[in-house]
Amino acid sequence: MSIEGEDIRWKSADGLDLYARSYGPSDARLTVLCMHGLTRNHKDFEPMIAALPGHFRFIAVDVRGRGLSARDADAKNYSPFTYAADMAALLDYLNIYRVALIGTSMGGLMSMIMMKTMPQRIRGVVLNDVGPVFEASGLKRIAAYTSDTEPKANWDEAAAAVGKIQADTFPDFGPDNWMALARRTFRELEDGRVALDYDPAITRTISKVRPGLLTRIAMWRLFRKMTGAPLLVVRGERSDILSEKTAAEMIKRHPDAERVTVPRVGHAPILDEPEAIRVIGQFLSKVEPRA
Repeated sequence: MSIEGEDIRWKSADGLDLYARSYGPSDARLTVLCMHGLTRNHKDFEPMIAALPGHFRFIAVDVRGRGLSARDADAKNYSPFTYAADMAALLDYLNIYRVALIGTSMGGLMSMIMMKTMPQRIRGVVLNDVGPVFEASGLKRIAAYTSDTEPKANWDEAAAAVGKIQADTFPDFGPDNWMALARRTFRELEDGRVALDYDPAITRTISKVRPGLLTRIAMWRLFRKMTGAPLLVVRGERSDILSEKTAAEMIKRHPDAERVTVPRVGHAPILDEPEAIRVIGQFLSKVEPRA
């Protein structure tokens, strides 16, 4: 899928060249900052953006180490706190004071951090299949598939690999869906092979996640900072990262929250599913400033 957009290039506080893509009118009343998961990039949001009303402005980022953003020579900087600071630098560069956030998985963790560090700049947050508790089975699965970063011989092989890895996540997908997902997650090399579009060093961070009691306590404390803005929780029915129990507790602890379950999808929904599009469109209209 290819939709019309404009390139944005800015520098992080430590001098790294970073990339984002803007879709929709630059003078829109609401700008939506879209932040992807661990191994993804800005293209992850293009199916959603294409399905939502065109009067919003969407800015989808390539977090450092992914897509068209520069790789970091120091892998310790591949941290959600660093990524959140990069988002602040982007908003400052664009002279945008307030935005809505849509964060998938890691991008949702970035959203939670941003609600702690810059709550006055956030109009509302959509968390896509992520919360204060990460299920151990899902972390184990992600760690397993992200360890294979060898290039594939061609696009057909890449699509087949994606289909094998994500079969349980998207049981209704067919060959065209797998190819579209591969096109959003791989890049073509000069010799014709295709490689995953991220720095392999980013995968080291997944092994550092320890879903124990102390981590849960700290994460629920972080989630408490979310109560300053409206919240929408999107959960895949088959998710092995965000449990039904955790999603329900998130709604219970937030004064202005709602949730939707995307049927027959695991971690994480693409967000172009009809159930997701309907509630996201309604949520963005809710937090959009009035003329």
